[in-house]
Amino acid sequence: MTPDATASRAAYQRAAVLTASQGQLIVMLYDGAFRFLSQASVAMNERNFELAHNKLRRAEMIISHLQASLDYENGGDIAPRLYRIYVFCTRHLNQARVRADPQKIDEVRSLLKTLRDGWAQVAGS
Repeated sequence: MTPDATASRAAYQRAAVLTASQGQLIVMLYDGAFRFLSQASVAMNERNFELAHNKLRRAEMIISHLQASLDYENGGDIAPRLYRIYVFCTRHLNQARVRADPQKIDEVRSLLKTLRDGWAQVAGS
């Protein structure tokens, strides 16, 4: 990608984030986690464990952010349920890393994809 194209893409992404609703931002976070988990799965399948670890860390940071942003006052029974799902995802990704098991990554991806699709419906994305 040329420097001009890279700068244009970065500007577009900044504008998208700055103008997004809260629901759309959550969908973007899920999209990012999904992208990093896909990359981690490919890297692990290729036995590139350093790259897989780095991509898993990025996805885990997004999951951690989603977990930290839960609204327990207004979230009803959904917030604690999502909390438990995020804890499960983090543990599952740790197991994937320790066991070098890309299938565990794919299981988390599938779960997050389901959550992402639900948020996209709510956010009207």
